Amino acid sequence: MFLPSIKQLQYLIALHQHNHFGRAADACFVTQSTLSAGLRELETGLNAVLVERTKRVVSFTALGEQVARKAYVVLREATEIAQMAQASGRPLSGELRLAVIPTIAPFFLPRTLPALRSTYPDLKLFLREEMSHAACEELLRGQIDCVLLALPYNCGEVEVAELFEDAFSVAFHEQEFAPPPATIAPAEIEGERLLLLEDGHCLRDQVLIACERPELRINRAVLGTSLHTMVQMVDNRLGMTLLPQMAIDCGILNDTHVLARP
Repeated sequence: MFLPSIKQLQYLIALHQHNHFGRAADACFVTQSTLSAGLRELETGLNAVLVERTKRVVSFTALGEQVARKAYVVLREATEIAQMAQASGRPLSGELRLAVIPTIAPFFLPRTLPALRSTYPDLKLFLREEMSHAACEELLRGQIDCVLLALPYNCGEVEVAELFEDAFSVAFHEQEFAPPPATIAPAEIEGERLLLLEDGHCLRDQVLIACERPELRINRAVLGTSLHTMVQMVDNRLGMTLLPQMAIDCGILNDTHVLARP
């Protein structure tokens, strides 16, 4: 029985990701002819057509899509074998590809990266900021090694380690309440005044759960693209929102008229 090589599967995945022979070859650091030859060898060995080739369009056959999905799994497992061997001698050395969601990255990383670099000088950390769903897809495909996100979130069949808890606070303009209360209950947040992040942010769903207002998912017309944008919206009296404590601790409310209460 013919068994594909790791190199052939790398070529197939690169083409699946880039949908272009030239860009796929660049990603694999080989010439386009080398990549094409490797894919032809793969198809010949499997006695099957995986990719339909035309002058302008690259399209995967139904079997090609199935093989590509399996190839992601095989390469992820092969990478883990190499990482296990490397870690046995020098823990946390070499390359580590980490994705962090946008509502955590600007507040958590500046405080942790200096200590990480000092403690593990041989670790080469490659960071990327991604939404939760995209990061989890890349993790399952083996394109990254780990994801830093907010739980609960279904990231598939992966190992999960909880790091810490981060409380929510209600952020509102100082003139929203007279006088400002010490705490705010979910029932005190007016639905029409609640500002949310746009779709795709897991923090949006967690805010709705915390406020016990799932119906607001389809009612909101004013959406923010980031926590900093949301603070500016609150500062201009467009409504109120919920912020994670790590953002408040990092001074996101500095130089504004926005207050935060548990």
